[in-house]
Amino acid sequence: MKTKPATEKPKNNNVYAKTCTLDSMHIAEFEELGVPVNQRVKSDGVEFLKTLPDHSIPCCFFDPQYRGVLDKMNYGNEGARQKGRATLTQMDVVKIGEFLYEIDRVLVPSGHLFLWVDKFHLVEGVTSWFECTDLNVVDLITWNKERFGMGYRTRRMAEYLAVLQKSPKRAKGIWSVHNIPDVWSEKQMKDHPHSKPIKLQSALIEAVTRKGDVILDPAAGSFSVMKSAYAVGRHFVGCDLEG
Repeated sequence: MKTKPATEKPKNNNVYAKTCTLDSMHIAEFEELGVPVNQRVKSDGVEFLKTLPDHSIPCCFFDPQYRGVLDKMNYGNEGARQKGRATLTQMDVVKIGEFLYEIDRVLVPSGHLFLWVDKFHLVEGVTSWFECTDLNVVDLITWNKERFGMGYRTRRMAEYLAVLQKSPKRAKGIWSVHNIPDVWSEKQMKDHPHSKPIKLQSALIEAVTRKGDVILDPAAGSFSVMKSAYAVGRHFVGCDLEG
């Protein structure tokens, strides 16, 4: 019976990694280009994205203010109970596509986009939004907001976070935190109509970036991603139409 030589080490097939190895631009390079860092910027998101260089960002969050559910169901954001949301600028599919095209451009290879999706669009399907990009769906997280929302039948208590990765797809050496559940419970704050979970976003930022990296949110709303980035020693670039 043949055996392997003592000097030959077995291959390591472990898909886990303890640190993220992605390279991206440093904060000083953004500042040299005149990009505001760690600031609440009032701007059109697509125009802001166009100021960022190719392959400069390791991690982006995007929370579109969806127009589709309003058009097709004719209730919800425009109802009396949702006056806060009704005042926000809505995005149609074309506008969302413009955002995703630019996000794809600025992400580094194997960088991540965390895309917030409501139940309506999750069921309808969103893959057509990014079919002309190098973005691939690699996971899905359900956020239990611990409060009742609206609904003709069941009452909404959750939102969904699609995890996309720019090609090439890989986890080893990129995703470094392995205790994040795919159902995350965190009470929704009331500081904004579309407020998002600070702790979940911080955990995801830690999983796919290194300390000192720059995180992007081009439709920042309450700028919760900026708060999440600060909490784990990262920097932030982003904007919102409402400032």
